[in-house]
Amino acid sequence: MSEQKYVGVWPVMLTPFDENRNIDWQSLEKLIEWYLAAGVHGLFADCQSSEMFFLSDNEARKLVRFIIEKVDGRVPVVASGHTASALSHQSEQLIGMAETGVDGVIMISNRLALAGESDEKSLETLQLLTSQLPESVDLGIYECPYPYKRLLSDETVAWCAQSDRFTFIKDTCCDLATIKRRVELSAGSRLHLANANSQTLLASFEAGCKAFSGVMANFHPELYVWLYENWQSEPEKAQRLSDYLSTAALVENLDYPICGKYFQQSLGNFRTILCRVRDSQGFNNTFYPGAIDAMARLGDEIRKSLSL
Repeated sequence: MSEQKYVGVWPVMLTPFDENRNIDWQSLEKLIEWYLAAGVHGLFADCQSSEMFFLSDNEARKLVRFIIEKVDGRVPVVASGHTASALSHQSEQLIGMAETGVDGVIMISNRLALAGESDEKSLETLQLLTSQLPESVDLGIYECPYPYKRLLSDETVAWCAQSDRFTFIKDTCCDLATIKRRVELSAGSRLHLANANSQTLLASFEAGCKAFSGVMANFHPELYVWLYENWQSEPEKAQRLSDYLSTAALVENLDYPICGKYFQQSLGNFRTILCRVRDSQGFNNTFYPGAIDAMARLGDEIRKSLSL
């Protein structure tokens, strides 16, 4: 059903780079197949985890077209690439992304107004950009924390729900009361909330949230898929799994996305851990690799207990 298209687990995709920090297409294809083998329900391409602020517009569109081609309709794909400051450039980026054939184009909330500007200004920009985008493509918003975090007002969430254009909010509020309020505001519409926060995830599912789109799906997406698909039928196992996922998610603070690329390299998917967003030179000289390895070993035990 179309109203169920944007539910489930949606990894925020990493972008692998080669030794010259060019996109490593071979590693990207391996990553795509790894996500899909885990049973994810969709992919979020060209987002912050993809280092979108460090990709040119041409690179971003090429990246998304490659992903769409390799996915070949097996799951829906949404993408952003909404990084510009000037409104005319933002419109150009979003229209260009819509033309890639992506299922949904995701706007970045902090691009809609400057830090310190009002929620009314943000909503006004959102409405303007929405009017410029083809109705054939679904729309979404991501509360990206870089370069600053702008959380959506209740009025903005309500407008998105009532517009019939918006289907996806990547929610980074990390606050259960706010999530519950947003679920109520979007009830009966096409709009789905995708919680990015592992610590509130199970409780948000219980409150009516129907999707997860967070960085930890770059480490163990199959565990998030299990939680989404089984939390109601096996509540005790779901709570135990949620306890692990909540704790494991603290590795987000260990130099992400480098730590994610390190994990993908350990699986044989990536050839390097190189990033554009930050220098990875000192990563292997810290305690970070050991912490990632320990998290993965514990995850293996959890996986066995769930017969995965």
